[in-house]
Amino acid sequence: MSAQTVTEPQIATEPVEFQSKGTTVRGNLYLPAGATDTLPGVVMAGGWCYVKELVLPRYATAIADRGIAVLAFDYRTFGASDGEPRLDIDPWGQIEDYRNALEFLGDDARVDPDRLGAWGISYSGGHVLILGAIEERVKCVVSTIPVVEGEMNMRRVHGEERYKDLLDLIAKDRRSRYEGNEPGLIPFHVDDPTKELATWPFPDSGPVFEKLKETGAPNFENYSTIESVERMLAYTVFPYVKRLGKTPTMMVLTENDHKTLVDLEIEAFNQIASPDKRCEILPSLSHGSLYEDARHTRTAATPAAEWFERHLGGRG
Repeated sequence: MSAQTVTEPQIATEPVEFQSKGTTVRGNLYLPAGATDTLPGVVMAGGWCYVKELVLPRYATAIADRGIAVLAFDYRTFGASDGEPRLDIDPWGQIEDYRNALEFLGDDARVDPDRLGAWGISYSGGHVLILGAIEERVKCVVSTIPVVEGEMNMRRVHGEERYKDLLDLIAKDRRSRYEGNEPGLIPFHVDDPTKELATWPFPDSGPVFEKLKETGAPNFENYSTIESVERMLAYTVFPYVKRLGKTPTMMVLTENDHKTLVDLEIEAFNQIASPDKRCEILPSLSHGSLYEDARHTRTAATPAAEWFERHLGGRG
């Protein structure tokens, strides 16, 4: 018996750019090769400090292989996109970038503007829950390991004493900016969070993200503005998930997520109003698993791709 051949997805990739609030945003458009019909489309961007080359291609190709056009982009102030101050994370600004990505993708003659969906991971996993609630053009959502409640997330991952240190740093930075100084920066991760503050105080994140930077995402920077963290403390999806009444919504979670907190994620899922919703909890996996191991990424990407194909169509 001959060995079975595994066929890789045949996906074409095009660099693209569009305007968001007068600033140039750059991304990659993934198109299933040989498609003859008008395609449904999905927009996607990454989480905290992400650039489009960091993990997103694995998800984009899995979805595009179902006959769906996928636009993966860098937010303003990150990666290949323009915008100042660099490395500044404004969640509502990022949601605005998503909305303009929908405009751009819907204008492509190869894409059906009435069949658009949104995918997000970690911080952007929360963004797409909000987007699905406020944006009529979004017909389907997949939220992967999302941040759903910023203040509680930061309080719990830092612990009460270290959280006070974080608040002190934010207050000092706010005073410094008021006095006319440049925004201060804080690391995404550090080797020893007991000695240096980081937004996400998990030593295991460093090797994972540095490897991703070395192997395909050279534009990744391990910093954001401190003001970005201040904004996250006011971030919550809970007023919005109740408004997801007619948008088919999937959440893909990991059983051992101690970073974006699986119990809070499940609480958010339970409040989604749509009767057409599904929660996939991946057993034995963690938040970092979906970045570190390509097999685990595929495990998370498969139900997402199936969900989009079911609700948007595909395989044109």
